[in-house]
Amino acid sequence: MKNSKIFLAGILALLSLSACSEFLDVKSDSKYDEEYVFGNMEEINRALNACYTYMLDGNTYGGAYYSTFCLNSDVEYATSTSDMQSSAGTDYKQFDATSAGSHLEKTWQSAYRNIEYCNNFITAAEVSPMMAENEAELMQMIGEAKCIRAMNYHDMVILFGDVPFSLGRAADAPMVMEVADRDVILKTMIDDLKEASKSMQFAASLDGGVQRCSKEFAWALIARMSLTAGGYSLRPGASTADKGTMERPANYKEYYQTAMEYAGKVISEGNHSLKKRYDQYFIDQCNYIVTNDDDSIFEIPYTKGINGNVGYNWGPAYDMNGTETQMHDGTAAVWGKTSGSNMLNVFYRFSFDEKDLRRNYVCGTALWKYGSDGKVAMRLDPWTAYCGKWSKLWTETGNAMGAISEGNTGINYPYMRYADVLLMYAEAANEVNEGPTAEAIDAFKQVRRRAFDSADWGEKVDNYVAAAGDQASFLSLIQDERKWEFGGEGLRWRDLVRWNKYAEVLRDVFYQYFGYAWYVSGDEEYNTDDRFTNLPSELFYKTAMGDNVIPNPGYDYKTFGTMPNNILPVVQIYNPWTFERNPGAEWAQGYYLSQMYNDTEGYPKAQALFSLRGYIRATDHYGSEVVPNLWGVEAESLPVVRYILPFPEDVIARSAGAYENKYGYR
Repeated sequence: MKNSKIFLAGILALLSLSACSEFLDVKSDSKYDEEYVFGNMEEINRALNACYTYMLDGNTYGGAYYSTFCLNSDVEYATSTSDMQSSAGTDYKQFDATSAGSHLEKTWQSAYRNIEYCNNFITAAEVSPMMAENEAELMQMIGEAKCIRAMNYHDMVILFGDVPFSLGRAADAPMVMEVADRDVILKTMIDDLKEASKSMQFAASLDGGVQRCSKEFAWALIARMSLTAGGYSLRPGASTADKGTMERPANYKEYYQTAMEYAGKVISEGNHSLKKRYDQYFIDQCNYIVTNDDDSIFEIPYTKGINGNVGYNWGPAYDMNGTETQMHDGTAAVWGKTSGSNMLNVFYRFSFDEKDLRRNYVCGTALWKYGSDGKVAMRLDPWTAYCGKWSKLWTETGNAMGAISEGNTGINYPYMRYADVLLMYAEAANEVNEGPTAEAIDAFKQVRRRAFDSADWGEKVDNYVAAAGDQASFLSLIQDERKWEFGGEGLRWRDLVRWNKYAEVLRDVFYQYFGYAWYVSGDEEYNTDDRFTNLPSELFYKTAMGDNVIPNPGYDYKTFGTMPNNILPVVQIYNPWTFERNPGAEWAQGYYLSQMYNDTEGYPKAQALFSLRGYIRATDHYGSEVVPNLWGVEAESLPVVRYILPFPEDVIARSAGAYENKYGYR
């Protein structure tokens, strides 16, 4: 798999000509009929690259998992202004979808197509005559296909619950594949990777490094799947009309033991660390720099100009002037258009410790955008904020995609990071040992140290951890740390599910928006512990001095309001974090969080009422009644969140009665 990203791009056109049958009406691709085996290594390489290429589809790992199906939480967020369920059935983030949602079938087909190619590859490779002389290489490649297959099944289980499951070729499978229990699927995938990982190589030994599935990635994926298997998930209720119940398996501790063991393997091997500064790690990715011994365990290997929207959907938006982007002086802006559509919850940036270095990088450019005239402008939106974790705008000018470019950035997505492995280990060890061990504390501290200046480690790391001496307190630290470490990466809602905290957090998110909207009207009912008092209801800022755009002062990752792009102008904000007023006449005043309330009509705006509509909502546009009313309800008494998605209606129809939707879906 030499020059893997180039080779992947080269075979896309060929693969687009292959006839890959729709799942449930499966006829195997002609080159993979029942008795097919590989006859040479070139053919094997091409087939494995097909497994990787189908992984890059925009309906799964190429975008949908990090955008369309990144459900609302206290980190990532998307709003709705409608009090009615969309006729298109696409209100996934509002927990109000239907089986008619068009993205469902596309994602379903994409995932099972990828699984089919992996199954075909594994079956043919295992009986290939090439095995005798290339056993080590072939076993590594089989392990890679098994990792990709496990990724797909794992993510399908998280999204859809119990799903159709097979490890064989489609040509050998029944016309309608049987739905398997998620516990069976996850256990099978875990056991499969345990065995496969024995014959795999470490990333440092692979041509392509962390852009290929390695031994340490297989171990890390085992740990991730084990925490999913041992965690809570929404299970079907007594009838199809029942939304279900949150449950975990009786043997959940066995899965935590496995997670601890395999995350521990990655750590003890010593091939990865957190040497790079937090911001620099992501900036390097925006500049197509792949480092094999740092935070990345496995990066999804997109190709520039071909696939991947990392850095297009993230970062501040930049509009085109007709067919290209331009600077404020009329010259071409070499980075091209960005959408900035993967948004953060507007309150997220206020949750960080003020000395946390992650805050200013991830949230530092949250409040401004670039117009079609190239000028910087405030985005005074009280609901969501840009996530600066990645951006095309962070790319050096020599690597930039050009003024007419849009998506398909080719910036890799780190599907598995070492920071995740460390926190998974800390969580699993805490559960298994019913309290934090020295090893768990050390793993946690490695992540925490990178987030603070070394001068602050005594207070912000050592004392911070020492204050959490029991199991529940240490778990709470881990839950918070994952919130701050992985902001914008789409992991938060999944974590909340397996901790059985999703209902509690969504309840709090609703009352944060709803309550602040009433607070700015003068109603203090929801301002418990003065949590709204110091938030900036208005912002004071400068974007221009006369006709001159404020120059970029240069990047300082410790300072809010700077950015890794040292050429584009920036906004200066007087009060980015707190309620401060009257800075002077030279500062423009912009209404910010106060916009949550409609002063003219005298009630909260629709975004505060309906953005979590499928779980909790106002009954009308006046916000006079909330259904269900969860204010003050204890966490254990909250209703379940129906985060599980419905099977696509066409899949149900083609199953001829074998499949049915549960969880109250019509």
